[in-house]
Amino acid sequence: MNHGAGVMSDKNKGADGPDDATERELIDMEFQSMVEGLSLDESAPTSYLDELDNFVDENRFVAPNPPAKSIKQTFQAAIASLKKWKNGKAFRDDDGVAL
Repeated sequence: MNHGAGVMSDKNKGADGPDDATERELIDMEFQSMVEGLSLDESAPTSYLDELDNFVDENRFVAPNPPAKSIKQTFQAAIASLKKWKNGKAFRDDDGVAL
């Protein structure tokens, strides 16, 4: 009935051993060396707004500006659209989508 021996071996597995202390020191030293190389300054030399200001004008969207039509031209285009629709398919219950 060596119950005490089992408890003793569990105690040796804890973080109190000399090897564990050395390992912790090595981990701490490695962590410190990594942290020393980091910079806490996260500012960038330019901001997103600066980049938008410097955007090349030829890459900007230019809205189309079709020439204005006279009333006669608008009326003729409307009639042509109605004729095209009337002379189209006879079955008009579909939504116009073709697969």
